[in-house]
Amino acid sequence: MGVEPIGDRVIERAVVNPVVDYHDRVRWGPIIAGIVISIAAQLLLSALGAAIGLTAGATGAEAGTVGIGVGIWAIISLFISLFLGGWICANSCGPMNKNTALLHGLILWATTIAVSSWLLASGVSGTFGVVAANAGEVVNQAQQSGGVSLPNQVPNVSPTDAQNIAENSAKIAWSFLFGSLLGLVASMVGASVGARKPRVRV
Repeated sequence: MGVEPIGDRVIERAVVNPVVDYHDRVRWGPIIAGIVISIAAQLLLSALGAAIGLTAGATGAEAGTVGIGVGIWAIISLFISLFLGGWICANSCGPMNKNTALLHGLILWATTIAVSSWLLASGVSGTFGVVAANAGEVVNQAQQSGGVSLPNQVPNVSPTDAQNIAENSAKIAWSFLFGSLLGLVASMVGASVGARKPRVRV
């Protein structure tokens, strides 16, 4: 506050502090909406892939071919579902710039991965997830005379079997990493496409 004498009077100048218009950049309502859409789309697309895979197996397709096809479809369905979730998340928000849209897409992807992992760990994923993940083995056993057998206990394995299990586990881990990164790209692209641009007043 400054003081300025004018004649016999002294006028004090008021110092006005700038007011910052603060608000959160992240809106959890649209993010939750995007998560719901993403998980619902993933379940429907997984069900579609499992149905097509089992139908192909019933018509005589090879188990290995069915397994590869379902695996590829799982990555494609993840890409589609996260793209839709990112688009819904950004489009249901107010106008935002590109960086804010990408931030929402990133948070949507991370939250969806966390929720999906929890659902899988809790056994809430249901039959479609189990069938889609093991479609090749299910079709292979179904084509045999003994039918499908799902053992409850892990049998004793030989060193060769243990090596095969380790190789398969490594493939699953790399596939999960690759699919997750593709999902991140899909989520951020969907958010960027769905973002409504701020209006420019002339």
